[in-house]
Amino acid sequence: MCGIVGFLGSGEYQDIVEMAKTLRLRGPDEMNFYQDPSRPVYLGHTRLMIRDKEGGHQPMKSREEDIVVIYNGQIYNERELRKELESLGHVFQSSHSDTEILIHGYKAWGEKLVEHLNGMWAFAILDRTKGKIFLSRDRFGKKPLYYSIQRGIFAFASELKALKKHRSLTLNVSVRGVQKYHAHGYFPANWSIYEEVKKLPGGHNLVFDIKNHDCKITRYWSYKIEPDYAKDEKYWVERVDNLLRSAVHRRLVSDVPLGVFLSGGLDSSIVSALAGEKLKGKNLHSFSIGFLDPTFDETKSALLVSGLLGTQHFAETFDPQKLPLLQEQMFSLLDEPFSDSSMMSYYLLCRHARKKITVALGGDAGDELFAGYDTFRALKIISWVKRLLPKPCHDGILSVLSRLPISHSYMTFRFRLERLLKGYASPASLWNPLWLGPIPKSEIEILTNAPVKLEDLYSEAIEFWDKSSQKNLVDKALEFYGNLFLQDQILVKVDRLSMMHSLEVRAPFLDVDLVDCVRTIPSTFKLKGEHSKYILKKMAERYLPKNIVWRKKVGFSAPLSRWFSDNSLEFKAAPYWNDNARNLIQEKFTNHKALKDDCRLFLWNSYVLNEFAQRQQLRAAQSTSKL
Repeated sequence: MCGIVGFLGSGEYQDIVEMAKTLRLRGPDEMNFYQDPSRPVYLGHTRLMIRDKEGGHQPMKSREEDIVVIYNGQIYNERELRKELESLGHVFQSSHSDTEILIHGYKAWGEKLVEHLNGMWAFAILDRTKGKIFLSRDRFGKKPLYYSIQRGIFAFASELKALKKHRSLTLNVSVRGVQKYHAHGYFPANWSIYEEVKKLPGGHNLVFDIKNHDCKITRYWSYKIEPDYAKDEKYWVERVDNLLRSAVHRRLVSDVPLGVFLSGGLDSSIVSALAGEKLKGKNLHSFSIGFLDPTFDETKSALLVSGLLGTQHFAETFDPQKLPLLQEQMFSLLDEPFSDSSMMSYYLLCRHARKKITVALGGDAGDELFAGYDTFRALKIISWVKRLLPKPCHDGILSVLSRLPISHSYMTFRFRLERLLKGYASPASLWNPLWLGPIPKSEIEILTNAPVKLEDLYSEAIEFWDKSSQKNLVDKALEFYGNLFLQDQILVKVDRLSMMHSLEVRAPFLDVDLVDCVRTIPSTFKLKGEHSKYILKKMAERYLPKNIVWRKKVGFSAPLSRWFSDNSLEFKAAPYWNDNARNLIQEKFTNHKALKDDCRLFLWNSYVLNEFAQRQQLRAAQSTSKL
């Protein structure tokens, strides 16, 4: 992929150079700049060469030099759009650069350009004639884009670290942003860790008027469930088959070595099968990460699928003894905390794959689109529990659970049931974020030394739930996952950790044509009885043995619980924490190690923020005006 950065207003050429340098891992092959000759506008770009090495240099200018673009992403329908634009009279200078599609597409369709694109992107188009900068982010926000407006400066970048290099920008930690991080394990919607910096959410455009400094943000797309009950199972299987095959095949176009992530689970296995079908016997590389803990390890499944598909498989086992070095490498590059439980293993997977390839296809988004998580089944259970069991019974169940032994295994019965009962007394709009959230409200207030209301912590989740027109709980939950969790947790992990290794990861499940189909499939074909992702599994039977398709799901995670218990992960508290927060963290560690409580999510969420705080030299809450 690439890195983009730009600003207008106060600042000098050296500022854009220093900002771009921080994005070198996103684009190690080239670094180029543009300075507008008539106004203080600066653009920078770092490039990872994937397509059209000779003709894809950026910043890219139109023939008339009235349009300048910097772009991070991949447009998969580039060929179709090129033909369409040529039929309209546009003459291309490059042979197959998808960057040039943005220039001619903008000239032809203006801001409606994004409606024609199938791919992943974050781009900035400088329209010198109209005196504006047009920013856009793809529908699900696969590629990042941050911006800041302060003291006459408008600045934007692929990553926060770039904005920190502009000498006239001030960045202070946001109390509310950190509270939302603790509540979700990520920064939802347009929030970031800094008060002065916002994310442009996926599916949004931003237009900044250079003369008047007016900023206009509009949503051009959102993920909405609109079930079509007229179609039967056979129709949906055939439709998903055709569209997913097309999505995978589109993503196999590359001028550099390409492979697949293959865990042995359903999603990565079907992507690998369809990729192998298209490549027709060519040497397809596949990659996986295994663990010494058998409850987390999928190595046997990955090797089994690899053998069936004929891929050249490269498996690596996660060695806990290498954790100190691994975490030092990862956290030194992280410019914003997020606490996905698979961070370390995904970082290692990307490093492992980058030794052989530059582009990887992954199975991301299958769970969010096809109702693959246990939380979707939990919706039925919690509704039944609330109807039939009064509050005293709920308290009794928790009392019994507290007597069950603690285990460091993957998703134990006690862990699952305790998470389920977290949302028992709350409105349905809070069930999903509470089930997923690592830290409860009362402890967030201690950690941040500031009060907060529950409805403020989860305002984005509540908004999506309440404005949904769906009555079905699974459909409403699918919209929550598609609009928040997928975008701000899963895809952030994929982008940041892959870019730390200059590896491009593509997600066939997020192909726009496939998504438009999946959102119309009734939830009864996604969650059928106890079978999650039912329609995808029926389709996968065409390519994989049933014992692989229907085997029990093992999520891609890591044995965090055991690592905290045996001190593989050591918590050396940063000056960031206030005294009450330190005491709470120590209490959690003590209880976890003594097997009195399973605090893995609390500890990991706090651990990631602690590592970030140490490297960014953040101070304790009571020592600053902002935090």
